[in-house]
Amino acid sequence: MANSAQIELWPAEKVATQVEIQTAPNGIHFASWGETRIPEADLERLVGAAPATLSAALNQRAYYFVPLAIGDTGETLVAPSYSVELGDRAVCHRNMGFGQTEGVFLSTRLVDDRFGLAFEFFINVAHNFVEAAGVPDSFSALAWSQAEAQVRGETSQDAWETRRRAQEGRAGQKGIDERARSTYFESAFSDALAVYMLSLAVDFDYHDLREREYPLLAANALAERLRLVSGLFPANPGYEFQILYRRKG
Repeated sequence: MANSAQIELWPAEKVATQVEIQTAPNGIHFASWGETRIPEADLERLVGAAPATLSAALNQRAYYFVPLAIGDTGETLVAPSYSVELGDRAVCHRNMGFGQTEGVFLSTRLVDDRFGLAFEFFINVAHNFVEAAGVPDSFSALAWSQAEAQVRGETSQDAWETRRRAQEGRAGQKGIDERARSTYFESAFSDALAVYMLSLAVDFDYHDLREREYPLLAANALAERLRLVSGLFPANPGYEFQILYRRKG
């Protein structure tokens, strides 16, 4: 393993000028730099899982897969390899603007498995899509109908907290907190879109989605959301969406 003192940190801007941006068949722009330990075929398969219907909204984004992205100095730096010390300083991702292009630098060496890296990539894609295109009305209607029916849980802490605030209303006022409800729709849709893309790329168990101590969304309710998302953004050729309620064997 390399010693931290021997690893030269590169400014993110320099990395962006040194690598060749690729465009996947689905229209997503991406690049790989440094000792990511991701085989090229696996990376192409991962990026290719994002539905092509998302790409127009992400045209000004580029996703850089790097060993470690570090932002504790006020400047985004990138490590070409891994060390324990640099790993302690790194973050899951950092965003950087390059003219009209937004670069998203993803730390591949902070996660131990394909599931973790895939989820980090897809949640960034989902949030980026929502920033550019917003939330489909059909999804907002479904999510709110589930919330009003007191369907248990959510798939992220942010969605859980904003749903609670929306239903409690503003302090001293009756009714719905509309700002919190709008934020809830954004969080819930980003989550659902990310989980949907994850299901196209990785075979995972529903309970793998749990990250913190909040109630996980009821399986049937999540399935409803994922089916709606699948209808809006069909899977690319070579990818398949399916929900299995019980594994065989």
